[in-house]
Amino acid sequence: MQIRTPVTEITVAAARERILLALLLLREGQLVPVQQVIAALWDTSPPLTARAQVHSCVSRLRRLLRRAGLPEDLVVTEPAGYRIKVGPEDLDAALFAARVERGRAAAADGDLAGGRDELRAALSLWRGRPLTDVDSDVVRVAAAHLDEQWTAAMAFCLDLELRLDLAEEILAEVADLVERFPHHEQFRGHLMTALVRTGRRADALAVFRRGRALLAEELGIEPGAELVELHRRILNGDAALLLPQAPRTLGRRAARCLPRDITDFAGRAELVQRLVGALRDERPEVVAIDGMAGTGKTTLAVRVAHAAAERYPDGQLYLDLRGHSDRAPLDPGEAIGALLRQLGVPAERVPPGLDDRAVLWRTELADRQVLVLLDNALGTAQVLPLLPGTAHTGVVITSRRRLGGLDGAQTVSLDVLPLDDAVELLRRTVGERAYADPACTIEVAELCGRLPLAVRLAGARLQHRPSWSVSDLAVRLRTANRRLPELAVDGRTVAAAFTLSYQQLAVPLRRLFAVLGLHPSGDFEPAAAAALAGLPVHEAEALLEDLVDVHLVEAPAAGRYRLHDLLRDYAAQLAQDDAEALLRLLDHYLYSVVGATRFTELSDARSLLRLDAPPPTAPEFATQPEARRWLERELPNVLSVARLAAEAGRHRHTCMLTRAVSPLLFGFGFGEAQLDLYERAIEAAVALPDAELEGESRNYLAAVYFRTGRLTDALAALQTVIRIGERENLPRLIGTALTNLAMLYSRLGQYPEAIASAEAAADIAIDEVPPSLEFKRNSTIGLVHTQAGNYAQALAANRRGLAVALRIGGIRPVAIMFGELGLVHLHLGHLTVATALLRRALVLKRDSVNQYGAAETLSKLGTAYRLQGRITDAITCQRAARDQMERVADVSGQCLAANDLALTLRAAGRGDEADWLNKEAYAKASRIGDRYEQARALAGLNRMDEAVALFTSLGARDLTALTR
Repeated sequence: MQIRTPVTEITVAAARERILLALLLLREGQLVPVQQVIAALWDTSPPLTARAQVHSCVSRLRRLLRRAGLPEDLVVTEPAGYRIKVGPEDLDAALFAARVERGRAAAADGDLAGGRDELRAALSLWRGRPLTDVDSDVVRVAAAHLDEQWTAAMAFCLDLELRLDLAEEILAEVADLVERFPHHEQFRGHLMTALVRTGRRADALAVFRRGRALLAEELGIEPGAELVELHRRILNGDAALLLPQAPRTLGRRAARCLPRDITDFAGRAELVQRLVGALRDERPEVVAIDGMAGTGKTTLAVRVAHAAAERYPDGQLYLDLRGHSDRAPLDPGEAIGALLRQLGVPAERVPPGLDDRAVLWRTELADRQVLVLLDNALGTAQVLPLLPGTAHTGVVITSRRRLGGLDGAQTVSLDVLPLDDAVELLRRTVGERAYADPACTIEVAELCGRLPLAVRLAGARLQHRPSWSVSDLAVRLRTANRRLPELAVDGRTVAAAFTLSYQQLAVPLRRLFAVLGLHPSGDFEPAAAAALAGLPVHEAEALLEDLVDVHLVEAPAAGRYRLHDLLRDYAAQLAQDDAEALLRLLDHYLYSVVGATRFTELSDARSLLRLDAPPPTAPEFATQPEARRWLERELPNVLSVARLAAEAGRHRHTCMLTRAVSPLLFGFGFGEAQLDLYERAIEAAVALPDAELEGESRNYLAAVYFRTGRLTDALAALQTVIRIGERENLPRLIGTALTNLAMLYSRLGQYPEAIASAEAAADIAIDEVPPSLEFKRNSTIGLVHTQAGNYAQALAANRRGLAVALRIGGIRPVAIMFGELGLVHLHLGHLTVATALLRRALVLKRDSVNQYGAAETLSKLGTAYRLQGRITDAITCQRAARDQMERVADVSGQCLAANDLALTLRAAGRGDEADWLNKEAYAKASRIGDRYEQARALAGLNRMDEAVALFTSLGARDLTALTR
């Protein structure tokens, strides 16, 4: 193998470089997956270091190309493999195919001599058998089609030359071909015909006898029917054999150019029916189908075209406009020329200019009923000149770009398949194995993002691996960085389809698309994209809209964007080393959530969150409702980005993001899903090391345990926080942990211990007590005294807590104190005051995104309504509170809401329902150790002696609270 340039000629001596270069050239600029490169370099048993060795081989090939005077970037690295940047004009194989095609077209138009000249010019490009010095079975198989193309072209050329009466001229060549290809019956027939026409009838018969004997001896078969018929005509002295065949002239024949309609098409039944109806209409519409790569646009268009074909008896045309291809897009003039050839218009009738061609195209269609399928359009400008001028021609267009400029067209934006259709496609592709494991079949369809191309390739992988089960493939697809490489079969890959779209983008769009792969899954706002790309928000939004138009980004709602999972995987591979973009994203979410939560916390509680000036993409929140809407919308992204920071080893961002979002999580309700968030934050704080951040993270971890009923784990976590505070002399941290410990003891019904912990927090020696600690201390003392039935002390502590909250500011602390004061007044029988306070607390808690607190207050508001005789209102409140407690996953809160609702239902005469709720509350409270709610549940079940004994053992003084 040699590389020849105008300045030098270099032999590719190394075997692996020869194999790699041959494989890339055979693909003619298309992507070659890494696995296929490995298979070519090592036909069997590749080493464990195969990928690394492939990288080294690519580097050596690039150096070789540089020595030959060629650019190093001629070999391009893509996320899923490699490709070589060559065009049709750079490859003799492509030039050969083009000239053969021109020769066949000329012959079809009756120009036999012109066709023969083109074919001879094509055959002259050959310098022997291709790639004989490349030792690779994969390459040999891939190159086999070149031999077949040469053989077919030579056979067709000889056929034309016999029709042109050139038998004597080709006789020696065709005799040599029969020697080289003794089993090729077409060559043998050409030789027999040439011999007859040059007067050597006996020699022609002898050639047949030798061929027949050879086939019988070596292959055990008889010659084919055409050769036997030729032999019979020679024996009979058929005079027609002595005459050259005149050029054939054909009448107008309906063109049937549609690609094959696949048999395992699945889904989209209603859409197919609608589009077929549009094409069968008396005045058919132009149907334009757009969608992201791999959504099955061409497959759908072909199915629709076949279904509507009977409406168009004069022909069905098909043309790939190459809008997203490894070859240059067809310009409209070329496209019209190709379509005219399909209609049978001779080449000499086709004018050179676009306008004249368009006139001829519309003229030819004027009296025909023809369906035209224009596949893979680049855009509206490419398509407009191809549209017919009459109303009885049907047109179907597919494109990856929205074709907004086609007035009057019926446009369809194709999405991924519904899950049921994706599963059905996989079943049709795979067969019995998919039916045998329905759960894994559904998972594979989801892991493919329900993208038809991905689902089909996944099915093909299983077809080619009969020993695999569907679960085997699911395991391989579960890892994001393996999904795209796994979705590749025989050079056809999802990544390659994406690459064709990506390569069409302008540089700013490429840059933005790549960095979007760093954003976690889910939708995002333009500001996040702007942070990733380092752009102003308005510029990023404009670019996002451009990416939406080419279906590389989705817009599920106004101002919200997202990437399909597989496109995100692809983009992530493009941007995997962009540490600066990742840092900008982390800063964007950190500063944004800090700004949004400032309305809900006492300011001094945020001492750890004092940051520098925010980045330009971080929003400024003027009002609390505006901040609340942002937090509710962006919470999934904030949590995902915190995890992303941990995975990237950004320890301080991990801790700070987790701390910043914690008050919001506390309001939404912690769940088991947040445990790993705090465990990662603790690991990051230890790695920094930062004892205060570690203590804060462990404190919030204790809150997760507290909410989910793991009270023993919560106790251990708080004791660890206190030890850290004592070791590092962090009195504020110790005070916070002690107040939380008091709340925990209160939940366990250990009121003396709870009061002692709260008082210990008050006794901590701090030069200036932070207001946040002062607030927590008073609110906790108030809570404990309320449960213990010490209402005077509770009222005093809660009033002190409210004074602190009002003095320092913060909606959530004020809301908490209104709720606690309302509860005390409820116990004291001050129903009017209690109702007013609880209503006010409910509004503020909802405004401050405190869903747990809102549920608790709503349940107690229902109690106030019950005591006022408003049973219906009470039931409505308490059912809503119970549902909300289930959502926030607070087990003790679920017990409280169930016991409150049971009291109201019993007052309404619905004792059976009430008993069921009390039993549920008793079981949950017993499991987590909440003795206060255990006692209330026992009272509801009329086990009053047990309830009173348990309540008294807690130190609770107000026995009427059992049934209030």
